[in-house]
Amino acid sequence: MNRFYSNGKLLITAEYLVLNGAEALALPTKFGQSLTVEENQSDYLNWQSFDNTNMLWLEAKFVLKDGKLQSKTDNELTNRLASILNTVIVLNPEFLKHNIGYNIKTHLDFPTNWGLGTSSTLINNIANWAKIDPYKLLKLTFGGSGYDIACASNNSPITYALEKKLPIIKPIVFHPDFSKHIYFVHLNQKQNSREGIAHYKSNTSDKSKAITAVNAITKALITCTDFNSFNSLIEAHEVIISDIINLKPVKHTLFPDFSGSIKSLGAWGGDFVMVTSKGNPTTYFNQKGYHTILPYQDMIL
Repeated sequence: MNRFYSNGKLLITAEYLVLNGAEALALPTKFGQSLTVEENQSDYLNWQSFDNTNMLWLEAKFVLKDGKLQSKTDNELTNRLASILNTVIVLNPEFLKHNIGYNIKTHLDFPTNWGLGTSSTLINNIANWAKIDPYKLLKLTFGGSGYDIACASNNSPITYALEKKLPIIKPIVFHPDFSKHIYFVHLNQKQNSREGIAHYKSNTSDKSKAITAVNAITKALITCTDFNSFNSLIEAHEVIISDIINLKPVKHTLFPDFSGSIKSLGAWGGDFVMVTSKGNPTTYFNQKGYHTILPYQDMIL
């Protein structure tokens, strides 16, 4: 049996602008996804996906026919999975060539609606199994900048940038002295990253000044040792992105009476936000109906 594991991810800076070459700060999470591969004696590829409660949420059976995998059940999820696996075959024609059957099992460490990388961890695990470039597989399937793939395979904070469409990944040291005052709060809804990216790309205005400003914020955050300065930096970042995507920052729309700072992570409108607060903000967010609040040390690898 072979086992593969990939880390989840949080994009701390340069959301959207990372697509245009901005340098992003990204953090791998303690939550991820595993994939196990075991040969069987059939001609089928049997697939089972389990969530963080060990509940089976996807089951599929595929047969290899004329060099392509075909799903034995016709629904959106299994067809999507078949499409990913067939893309793998295009990238590596030797993959699944020998008509050996397999039992595949995936296990998530986090709820599917958390937005920590259900897709990216899957793509990275499959790519490692098939011995192909995960960035190429991502580009041909889900798309995006690829920072999530970098987090999947790095066990420390990183900066991530695209130069001539190629990923530049730099492991860094990032663990602020005031990390005990940083929390991650889930907004009770899953955000579709592809929709957010499409909305962003519809704005064709010049973004060079914004990229320069965000790059400076990314560098400043990494070395920041003062809590108030950290708050000022993330608030400035919110203003920059707000102007570009024409959406109000989440603190303005949902939490205007909160005394700390709040920053959206990744596509705006869902998943997790980063909260900085001198005191524990759990009671405040619980009273607002938000019950998934993780301290920095519980979330970040």
